[in-house]
Amino acid sequence: MSTDNRSRLPKLFTHIALILLAVPALLPLIWMVATSLKADTQIFGSETAGVTMKTIVPHPFVWKNYPEALHAIPMVMYLRNTLKLCLFNVVGAVLSSAMVAYGFARLEFKGKDVLFMVMIATMALPAQVTMIPVFVVFRWLGWYGTYLPLTVPAFFGNPFFIFLLTQFYKTLPGDLSEAARMDGANEWTIFARVMLPLARPALTTCALFQFLWVWNDFFGPLLYINDVHKYTLAYGLQQFLSNHGAEWSRLMAASTLFIMPILILFFFAQRSFIEGIATTGGKN
Repeated sequence: MSTDNRSRLPKLFTHIALILLAVPALLPLIWMVATSLKADTQIFGSETAGVTMKTIVPHPFVWKNYPEALHAIPMVMYLRNTLKLCLFNVVGAVLSSAMVAYGFARLEFKGKDVLFMVMIATMALPAQVTMIPVFVVFRWLGWYGTYLPLTVPAFFGNPFFIFLLTQFYKTLPGDLSEAARMDGANEWTIFARVMLPLARPALTTCALFQFLWVWNDFFGPLLYINDVHKYTLAYGLQQFLSNHGAEWSRLMAASTLFIMPILILFFFAQRSFIEGIATTGGKN
């Protein structure tokens, strides 16, 4: 056996092991897509027949489940509401977190370390602990039934993003900031024209995280939205189950359509996502 072949064997075994480990994670996705293409008789018949390749693969493929799912609930309206929330949350969370992180990473002020530790500590606080007082505050402000409770908090920073971006800023050479200051740039100019362009991988990672959280958020709309015309996709899928019962083929078709944008987004942005995570090490 040649040296090249021997060097390729470990990589081959690694890929085989990773594929085998990925199979259990992919099974629910495969089951969902397969169920979305089945007739109801095949779905309920396969429950008693056991799980085999014959019961998993649809026969025949019922493509009409997808247009029927689109007509069963106002999917386009839910999509528009969800994208609107995603846009405001991504812009607000990324920009505010980037500014706060710049202060922690590059500026010196009294009590910085204490404030940073307090900010980190909030990440360990479960959302259920603050749910009731936050709801009372938003209701007192008259925001119940609007998108404000689901968007305004994003403009005050996200602790996880602040921590991530702070560590990323610390990996950037300090000479760049000093050179900009010597040229007469103030802190806002340095932040906008030097730090933000260099932090693009980390900012992309934060944007992807925020988009995923808002896209999948069910509890927020359930708590604050009481108008059917303001429902999001995640909340709309639950309403589909409430209104149409156990129409599993159409529910799985709607669920497949729900996750398709996420899969497409991650497929095209995975390189930036991985780069943003891998390069966030930080310096003391």
